[in-house]
Amino acid sequence: MEFEVFMEKDDRSRTQKKKADRALKKLGESLVALPALQLERLELDDELRQAIDLAKRSTRHGAKRRQMQYVGGLMREIDPAPIEQFLADIKRGHDQAVSAFKQIERWRDELVDGNDSLIEEILNRFSAADRQRLTQLVRSARKQTQTGSGQKPSRKLFGYLKEISAS
Repeated sequence: MEFEVFMEKDDRSRTQKKKADRALKKLGESLVALPALQLERLELDDELRQAIDLAKRSTRHGAKRRQMQYVGGLMREIDPAPIEQFLADIKRGHDQAVSAFKQIERWRDELVDGNDSLIEEILNRFSAADRQRLTQLVRSARKQTQTGSGQKPSRKLFGYLKEISAS
């Protein structure tokens, strides 16, 4: 009687399997690094969620490393595509927020440097913008840069630009 071993056929090389395992472990590390509120939005099985929670609580290096290995092992049993998409969406949102922040900084700097045509552009672009308040803040920020007295008017201008661009 011949003994047969039924195994899943996997044509990947040993190196490819190791790379895939490392990628899944890294994906697990990304999950552990997520804040609890974002982690709740993901649909994960209970065992993986508990392993992630335990990894978050682990403080000792060896224990945390072993727990991350375990999380990586559990990651092999699930489809990583939704998790990768979720993390990409988070990154895209962060990148957009950074881009918007830098745009507001550029507007503030240009307004303080004397670009009055930008005031009209901002007023046309954002319906919530108040001409009088914007010009008053720009005037205060320009005066502050000329006298070199503090940063408060410039910060107020930045805050107002951020406020109107969010609405």
